[in-house]
Amino acid sequence: MSEYDGRRGVSSSAIVLAFLGGAAVGAVTAFLMAPQSGRESREQLKEYARRAGDNLREATDKAGHTWQTAVEKGRDVVQEQKSILKEALDAGRDAMRGQREQAEQRNA
Repeated sequence: MSEYDGRRGVSSSAIVLAFLGGAAVGAVTAFLMAPQSGRESREQLKEYARRAGDNLREATDKAGHTWQTAVEKGRDVVQEQKSILKEALDAGRDAMRGQREQAEQRNA
């Protein structure tokens, strides 16, 4: 997430941190200005925190699943390429043997 955006000179992590900081300041301001009691505000904060935790867990699980899928696909590609390379090497060896046998027969 710390990729550098050369066009603007800002990393993506700095943008995310600025967004989260702004959201936090906005939330605190909203609660300070709210026309409800402190108890209601605290309950609402607890609910927001619970939902934020749930969303974070869900995003983490999704990211882990995406990573696992990418790793599995990468392994499949590597295995496929190894198989293709092995077949090419075997074909090359067979062709070389055939040429060697033909050369030996001509020289015999």
